Amino acid sequence: MAAVSGGGAHTPSVLVGPIDLAARVDEALAVQAVAFGLGRNEVDVRRHIVLRHLEHPCARALGATTAAGRLIGFVYGMPNERGHWWSTVVEPYLRATGSEDWLDDSFVITELHVHPEFQNQGVGRSLITTITDAVDQPRSILSAIDTESPARGLYRTLGYRDLARQVLFPSAPKPYVVMGAPLPLRRRA
Repeated sequence: MAAVSGGGAHTPSVLVGPIDLAARVDEALAVQAVAFGLGRNEVDVRRHIVLRHLEHPCARALGATTAAGRLIGFVYGMPNERGHWWSTVVEPYLRATGSEDWLDDSFVITELHVHPEFQNQGVGRSLITTITDAVDQPRSILSAIDTESPARGLYRTLGYRDLARQVLFPSAPKPYVVMGAPLPLRRRA
C-alpha cells in the first residue's frame, strides 16, 4: 500500500493498493458517476462492462481508500489485445496517424477515476503510476475525453502524448483522444 498525503488541511491520508474491484464495483461506479457525471442507466451498463473486463486473467485493479476504508478512487486495466472492443474502435484512428503499433505490447488503462473531493491531491497520479509500475509491457495507452482537462494535464506530466484525436466511440456524446506513454511513467522532478 502506498500512502498519499491529503492536499487540504482537513483531508485525510489516502492509501493506494490492490482491491477486489469485482466485490467493490458498486462503490467504484459511485465514484465514477460523481467524477464523470454518469446517470443511473450508464452506471448499470458500465457495471456489466467492468465485471466482464475483470474476468480477463491479467486484469489488475487498485483502489484509493481513506483510513476509514472509504473508496475514493480506482484504476484498472489489462494488457491490450487487438480483438478487444476498444482496440477495434481506436485502431483506424491510430492507423491514420501512424500510431497503430501502440496497440501491441501495451498496458491499457481502462478506467481511472477519483472522487472530486480528492482530486488534485496526487491520488490519480499514485493510482496510475502504481498500476503501471507492476506490469510487464513497455508502454501504456488510454483514452480520455478530447478536451483540455486536469486529467489530460496529469497524463501529459506522466509522459503520455496524443496518438489520435477526435476518436468517436459509439454512443459517446463527445470525441476522445488516445494517448500513449513509455513505461515507467515519468515522475515529478
